[in-house]
Amino acid sequence: MNVMIQPVKTAAGPGWQVSFGKQSVTFRSESEAHQFVSTLQARLSAPHRLPFEQQRAAS
Repeated sequence: MNVMIQPVKTAAGPGWQVSFGKQSVTFRSESEAHQFVSTLQARLSAPHRLPFEQQRAAS
């Protein structure tokens, strides 16, 4: 997934926008934006079980 961090101007003043896919989230500081990206990448990289695997494991 392509994730971009860029400075933006908002009604509340300057901010930082994280864009990924068709989504974007705006933060007050660059450090908040980087923290969000780190968390997002960790969650995307985490192992996930498919629903079929969960059903089979429960049987």
